[in-house]
Amino acid sequence: MRGVGRRGAARREPHLRPGDRIAVEDPGFASVLDLCAAKGLVPVPVEPDEDGPLPDSLADALAAGAEAFLLTPRAQNPTGAALSAERAKALRAVLRSHPRALVIEDDHAGAVAGAPARTLCDARRERWAVVRSVAKALGPDLRLGFLCGDAETLGRVEGRQRMGLRWVSYLLQRTVLALLTDDAAGSAVRRAARCYADRCQALLRALASRGVPASGRSGMNVWVPGPEEGTVAQRLLAKGFAVTPGERFRIRSGPAIRITTAALAPREADRVADAVASTLGGGGSAQMT
Repeated sequence: MRGVGRRGAARREPHLRPGDRIAVEDPGFASVLDLCAAKGLVPVPVEPDEDGPLPDSLADALAAGAEAFLLTPRAQNPTGAALSAERAKALRAVLRSHPRALVIEDDHAGAVAGAPARTLCDARRERWAVVRSVAKALGPDLRLGFLCGDAETLGRVEGRQRMGLRWVSYLLQRTVLALLTDDAAGSAVRRAARCYADRCQALLRALASRGVPASGRSGMNVWVPGPEEGTVAQRLLAKGFAVTPGERFRIRSGPAIRITTAALAPREADRVADAVASTLGGGGSAQMT
C-alpha cells in the first residue's frame, strides 16, 4: 500500500508483502496469528519462556528468513512472559546481526502489566516500532495507542491511516491525556496493577501446591500445559469453569489451556486449582474415562 509518510516522506510500499516471513512468539497472541493469515505472511515460531523469547530460537527464525519480529515485551498472551533485563540484552545482541529486520513490540497491557517496561528498540535500529495501548489500564472503550518508531516505519503507518478514518478523536485524546496526568487516576491504575498481579499469583501458587506446572509471570493469564486441551476445557466447563484451549495460540508448541485471572478473586484460586488438578490427574496428564 502507498501513502504520504511522516515529514513529507515519499510514498512507500509496506515492509512486508504476502509470502514474507515474520518471527512470532509460539505460543503467542491468537490475533497475531490471524493477522498473519489475513495478510498472507508466513509465521516463523519463536519459543518463549517466562523471561521472554529465547535468543537461540529468535536467531534460528531470523536465519530462516524472517524479515520482521513481533513480540509482546510483558503480559504476553497467553503465557504471561515478561522480558528480563538479561534476556532483553541477549535478544538485542541477536538483533544486531540483522539490522534490517523490522522489530515490532506490542505493549498492550502497559501500566497494568505487572512487570517493568523493557524494549529491544532504540534510535540506532534501522526499522522498529513500539506500540503501547491504554485500553487495558484506563478502560476498553479508550481505544487509543501510542506509537514510537523510526521515521520510515512511522511514515508507512501514517500513509495507511490516510486511507481510512484519517484521524483519532480529539475528545478521546484529551480524555486520555487528562487521565494520564491525574494523580487520582494514576493511583487507581497502580492499585489495579497490584490487584491483577495478586489474582494471577494466587492461582499460580494454588496450582503449584497441587503439582500442576503453569506460567504467568505478568499480565492476566495463566498458561497450563497438558495433553488433550480441548477435552480438558470441556471437562472444566462442565465443572463451572470456562478456560480457553491453547490450540488457537500455537504453531508447533505443545498443548495447553489458558486461564484468565483478571476477574478471579484470590479466595477462588483454590477452587479453580482443585478443578484443574483433578481434570489433569494432579500431575499434568488428562484423565480419560
